Amino acid sequence: MTNKLKIYAVPMSQAVRAVLWVLFNKELPFELVLTIPGSKDENGSRHPDYLSKFPNGTIPALEDPESGFLLAESHAIMCYLCNKYEWTDLYPNQHEARAKVDDFLHYHHRNIKEASVGYFAPMARPDLGLTEGAINMSKRLFSNGLNALETQWLEKNSFITGDEATIADIAAYVEVGQLQSQFTNLFDFEPFPNVTRWLNAMTQLKGHDDSHLVLSELGDISKTPPEMEDLMTANIKGFKHIAQKLTEIK
Repeated sequence: MTNKLKIYAVPMSQAVRAVLWVLFNKELPFELVLTIPGSKDENGSRHPDYLSKFPNGTIPALEDPESGFLLAESHAIMCYLCNKYEWTDLYPNQHEARAKVDDFLHYHHRNIKEASVGYFAPMARPDLGLTEGAINMSKRLFSNGLNALETQWLEKNSFITGDEATIADIAAYVEVGQLQSQFTNLFDFEPFPNVTRWLNAMTQLKGHDDSHLVLSELGDISKTPPEMEDLMTANIKGFKHIAQKLTEIK
């Protein structure tokens, strides 16, 4: 395929993993452009050239060389991809079914996404200097979201909005799933049987292993925060794995 989509990213990012998962699930060729979040260097998300394309200075970001279209924010990117390529299994085209997916995607930001600030970041990135108050607030918000998943979203459904996985599930899993024992081991999900069932089901969704190898490389960080070198090594191994995988996608 000529004019492959460009995805600006690092594999460790939760939001990046969601977009990569969708692309691997559909085996769509793309180019991964290594972009360091927060850096002002040439390959950083705060470099003037990057900001001229993506003013919010975040990753992931998408560039479509075919049209020149630029887009940031993982949820918007996933919706765009599903709309462009008509992946209606991941993002239903029936209005009410799609609205339920959108419902969760909007809800996600101040609930499920707080897993990263409440649990992942304090161990993986202590250099960020998160205050105890900010961490505790995020833990409370995540707890609310997790309980809602357990007792509402997943009480009667196999997946968040029904019997099939959608981008709502992918968005949620990259936050919740990163805390599992086979990855960072930062949260005990035993008291949440519906969430546990759903987590196990999501690991079977095509593209899961390729988009999450970076977490397997990082491993258990529940006792000792990783060194920056450990994070860099995991990111590099994840990047190399993705690059190799992309050679297999025609």
